[in-house]
Amino acid sequence: MIFKPALAAALALCAAPLFAAGTAQLTYAQFELAVPHLDLEACPASMAEDGTFCRATLRHDEIHVFSFREDGDQPMTGFQSFPADGLHALLD
Repeated sequence: MIFKPALAAALALCAAPLFAAGTAQLTYAQFELAVPHLDLEACPASMAEDGTFCRATLRHDEIHVFSFREDGDQPMTGFQSFPADGLHALLD
């Protein structure tokens, strides 16, 4: 039974470098391939920043907007959800 605590401690130490590396950012290239989306002509006012562009997805009763930097690896810089009230009338 002494092996269980020792094994748990060893596994925790092995996993430590994974957490120390920090978080990975989602780039637009990854998003483009993985997420069906709509290109927005402009970002919503609450997300508008110089040097960014936005993409949107529709899910249930919400519109999810993702913002990305225009330069470099184009990392995601923001995310916001908006209610899609009345959207179903446009899609019928």
